[in-house]
Amino acid sequence: MTSSPVTVLFNPAAARGRAARRIHAVRAEFERYGLAHTLRASAARGDIERAVHDAVRAGERRIVVAGGDGSIHEAVNGLLRAGGGAALGIVPLGTGNDTAKACDLPLNGADAAAQLAERIANGIPARAIDVGCLNGRYFVNGAGIGFDARVSAIAERIRLPIGDLVYLAAVLRGLADGVSTPPLRLSFDGEERYGPLTFANFSNGAWVGGMFPIAPMARNDDGVLDLVTAAPLSRLGVLRLLPRLLRGRHMAHAAMRHAAVTACRVVADAPLVSHLDGEVQAATDVFEVRLAAGGLQLL
Repeated sequence: MTSSPVTVLFNPAAARGRAARRIHAVRAEFERYGLAHTLRASAARGDIERAVHDAVRAGERRIVVAGGDGSIHEAVNGLLRAGGGAALGIVPLGTGNDTAKACDLPLNGADAAAQLAERIANGIPARAIDVGCLNGRYFVNGAGIGFDARVSAIAERIRLPIGDLVYLAAVLRGLADGVSTPPLRLSFDGEERYGPLTFANFSNGAWVGGMFPIAPMARNDDGVLDLVTAAPLSRLGVLRLLPRLLRGRHMAHAAMRHAAVTACRVVADAPLVSHLDGEVQAATDVFEVRLAAGGLQLL
């Protein structure tokens, strides 16, 4: 039994609303392991980030977030904007759960809750993982510029309860609109690349969209971000690459390039949208990416 209740921030809208049903099994596991906790549900985007920020500033040192990758993204930003000093527990209740995969957590919410409660009850120390930052905003799993950012924007608008397939549907819908290949200038480690790209992805974890291991080599505790880029691809080129991407065998394709980086500046000829952990960001033409090695303590 822990000495003080652990704050659990919960997003009932995660997984297209299915998280509202799954939280009961999560709480049952917390109670079974004697984890005293207080549950606070979010009502709108930004609620979790504000609640975590305020809780950390008030002195809380353990925070649990129960939701999808977007909820975790908010929690990480709230925690780090508050100056850190707290450890974060994750209970995946979302659609893709890419961050949970990168952290080797159970993907079933109840199983993850049981593991987390047991770790807290036994006083298992938190472990450090890396965090990325793009233009002052943190990401824990990955950031993307180009086609994958468009896919994230489309996926946000799809409300069908089809699980991970929502991202595959978004890819196909994005292809129907055409594949743009904007010129990008990438500067890192004294190297400069310039030319049209289908996408540029900065991966801290291997997966995006729940089912795409876009950076099979990525580990979130190795002190680097894995920059994966794709040269210009047509609609047919993307369709041909897709089966290899789904199996994590796409890096041998001639269009693909990889570099391990700790900082990178990306300049576009015109404003582009990006995504951080699947959350679409406002369009801009300059992207400053850096790594905070070991920047997050994970319960």
